Parts: sequence; C-alpha cells; structure tokens
Amino acid sequence: MENKVELKKDNIFKKGFDKIKNFKLNRKVFAYPYVLFMILFIVVPLVMIIAYAFISDRTGAFTFGNFVTLAKDNVSLKVLWQSLLIGILTTLCCIVIGYPVAYIASKMKSGGVIIIFFLLPMWVNFLLRTLALKELFNSLNLSLGFGALLVGMVYNHLPFMILPIHTSLIGIDKSYAEAAKDLGASSPVSFAKVILPLTLPGIISGIIMVFIPTISSFAISEMLGGGEILLFGDSINAKVMHNQLGVASVMSLIMLLMVLVANVFISKLNKGNSASSLL
Repeated sequence: MENKVELKKDNIFKKGFDKIKNFKLNRKVFAYPYVLFMILFIVVPLVMIIAYAFISDRTGAFTFGNFVTLAKDNVSLKVLWQSLLIGILTTLCCIVIGYPVAYIASKMKSGGVIIIFFLLPMWVNFLLRTLALKELFNSLNLSLGFGALLVGMVYNHLPFMILPIHTSLIGIDKSYAEAAKDLGASSPVSFAKVILPLTLPGIISGIIMVFIPTISSFAISEMLGGGEILLFGDSINAKVMHNQLGVASVMSLIMLLMVLVANVFISKLNKGNSASSLL
C-alpha cells in the first residue's frame, strides 16, 4: 500500500513538473490579466447594477418598483431632459468649433502641433481645469449658471471631438478631392460630397465621446452650475448618497442603454460607409 501511495505521489509530481516544463508564454497567457481585470472591474459592477435595479431597498426582494418610482419622479425626469438639452448643445458647440480646427490642422504641415496644444489640457485633472475655469469666471465677475456650465462642458470635452475628426481627415486619400475637382466640382461641393461623408465616422465617434460623458457628468455642473442646474449624473449621485441604490441603478441602466444604442448606431454607420466605399 505504501508503495502505491508513493507511486501516485511521484506521478502527480511528474505531471506537475511536465506542465511547468512545457509552459510557454503565448498570447493567451498575456491575456489572462486583462480578462481578470475586465471580470472584476467591468462585468461584476455591471451585474451588481442590474441586480440592484430589480431589488427593493427596503425588503431586499425582487421588484419592478424601482422603475415605477423613477417613472413617477418628476424631478429626476426633468433632470434627464435638462441633461439631454445640455448634452445636445455641448455636442453641437464642439462640432462647430472642433471640425474647422481639425480640418485646418489636417491641411497644415504643423497640424500635429495644433492638435497637441488642444490635448495639453487633458494632461491636467479635469477637476483642476474646472476649478481654474471657475476662478477665471469669478475674476471676470461673470455669474455662474447655464452659460458657465456650457462653456465648461465644451472646454472639457472639445478635444474628444477634435481628435477623431482629425484622425478621419488625415486618413482620407488626397486623390479623392483632386478627382472631384477634375470632374468640375468646386471646393465647397467637393467638401460637401467627398470630404464630409468620409469623415462621418469620426464625427459620430466624437458625438458619442462628448454626448454621453456630458449628460452623466456631475462634478462640472456642481462647480459651474451655481447650484441651479443639475445633470443626470448629479441625480444618480444624490440617489446613491441617500441610499436609494435601486433607483440609482435604474438610472445607470438608462445611461448604459444610451451607450449601447450609440455603439450600435455607429457600427451600422461604419458598415454602411465601408460598403459604399467598395461600390
């Protein structure tokens, strides 16, 4: 019996040693830490949000009451529409400012330097940038409120609009515009029918990168809103601070749904553009 036990132990040690000996560093091995990170910090929080959305804060039982509570909460719904309005205005301002900047930078040899200047503020924490902007408003005796909040949103999110548009512009083959001019198209017509459609994926990417963070932000509105304007992120934060985790989770699911819809939209748009380019 002792010999059999020793043989089993020897076989186990040999198998373990063979596995260690045959161990090779490949792509799968390097992916393990990222998979673990995604499970812990992406999948688990999402599962918790979904779970809390269907759990009563009082009894801990399964319920749809959190959705009903949010639907009857006129203040939160008003904040949602207000957030959407500010998000739309911020996105439009970023497009109006960002597209000409990206277009001019793509035509210049030193355009990369211009883009770097717009990206330099991103190296500073956005709270410090917003505090500096608040002090600038105070030093100029400008009142905080809707206008200050809109300026702060554009200031903080403008690089996220410029960068994808600039990337799309520099990736366009110059021969397309030259061919349009050879066919008799003027510069405005060439831009409207050739350049603009080819940069549409960059514009959509910029819209997603600006619109979703804008409506979910709460620190910028607290600093520049003057205590008068609340965003959807402020409302979620207030619900969490008052231990209303169920309603806060439902509101977070609404934000997640917006992100998913935006991603589906941009993926279909990119497929359409790639198909049209093949034709």
